[in-house]
Amino acid sequence: MTKHDTTLNARSATLRSNAWIPYTALLATLCFSIPGTAHAMGGVSSDKSLLDLYSEGGPIMHIIALCSVAVTSIAAYCFMMFRKGKLMPKGLLEQLNHYMSQRDLQNAYNLCASSPCVMTQILSGSLTKANFERDMFNKGSMENHISDECFRTETKMMVVVNYMNTFAVLAPMIGLLGTTAGMITSFSALTAGKAEATDLAKGIGEALIATAGGLLLAIPSMFLYFFFRGLITSNMADLHKALSHMLDLFTGEAHASTPNSSEQ
Repeated sequence: MTKHDTTLNARSATLRSNAWIPYTALLATLCFSIPGTAHAMGGVSSDKSLLDLYSEGGPIMHIIALCSVAVTSIAAYCFMMFRKGKLMPKGLLEQLNHYMSQRDLQNAYNLCASSPCVMTQILSGSLTKANFERDMFNKGSMENHISDECFRTETKMMVVVNYMNTFAVLAPMIGLLGTTAGMITSFSALTAGKAEATDLAKGIGEALIATAGGLLLAIPSMFLYFFFRGLITSNMADLHKALSHMLDLFTGEAHASTPNSSEQ
């Protein structure tokens, strides 16, 4: 490679590394500055930051901001606590499958006690119902316990997720309250004999910004509600299947590994 080619490659690498700068500048411009509409007569444009719009939205924007913080916190909690790796760790699942296939209930129970999670909490209660003197080691009672506990656990999880649905429903109403307050401000100006456009713009702007703020909170909240509801349903179905497979390994109705086909 010649010195000229090396120089060209270095310049290309520099351009590629700096290619994000225009996009970052554009994103910052869109986030922190919203171009205003041009005045009808003068054609002069004004820029308003998000903080300016927040201030113009009135006191209702404080409530919407608090609700946004709450939704973000709930979403972060759901993401950390309701993912499959948290509900049923893979390494722990493999160890329990091994103990259950060996019918080593003592080690399986000790592992559940030392590694608390949703899977071990449900399984440990089921292990206490095992009885080697009964038919199929009392598998029917163990299965009923697993089904009941999975249902109870999913119900408790949905209580948390339902809060996002609550915020999704309340957010437009909170925005509508701000809309009403803004229109009251505008009509109060008319009642006082102030019919200029600038006198009415404050109340109308407050009404529109409050409505937009409520919708900006409601739409992501509704999406997150359906997302985490589906995530919980899917993960709990997989957990129930994994626990049922452990019982099959315990009773000998399933193999710990795929059996090899017999040679002809």
